[in-house]
Amino acid sequence: MIVTKDLTHKWFTLFAEKVIQEKEQLSEYDRIIGDGDHGMNMARGAQQLITLWQAVPPVHLSDVFKQAAMKWISGVGGASGPLYGTAFLEMAKAVGAKEELSNDELVTAVKAGFEGIKKRGKSDIGQKTMLDLWAPAVQDLEKDELTMATLQTALTKTNELKATKGRASFLGDRSINEVDPGAASSKLFFEALIEAGEFGGN
Repeated sequence: MIVTKDLTHKWFTLFAEKVIQEKEQLSEYDRIIGDGDHGMNMARGAQQLITLWQAVPPVHLSDVFKQAAMKWISGVGGASGPLYGTAFLEMAKAVGAKEELSNDELVTAVKAGFEGIKKRGKSDIGQKTMLDLWAPAVQDLEKDELTMATLQTALTKTNELKATKGRASFLGDRSINEVDPGAASSKLFFEALIEAGEFGGN
């Protein structure tokens, strides 16, 4: 798969639309194990990004990542704004001046996003965070095996974890079998990639 600016623009637009559509459910997940505002916060950044692009579409491939980063950092509150914003910014840096990406270069960019989240959140896999969705998604993308089914499997496995990071960690064992909102919104991010690239499967 060759990833162009137009495909990436479609990817992030689909992600923003999915976040807006699922904002109530994302906030409900967050109400159970967090402070209940994940969906509303994410939807705010998503709407700002859509509005920006309706007025001025991105020109270069890196612009998609940079502009998404700015909207998430400036428009989304809580932990998710800085975490997603950092991920998108690191992805922009990895892309650099390239105007299209091979699958390997896409994987490199997504890995850079993963590392950005890890560093900014001072977290690691196994703590029931968005990283537990990103890590298997990156692996599946690398093997060209990323599908809607593998994403659901990754989310289900994340649900089974006990939260040891963030507000959810205060729940202890009660966080087991609950949905981490960051992992749920990350699933939407990778679903949007599959739909934009018209690859993978169910």
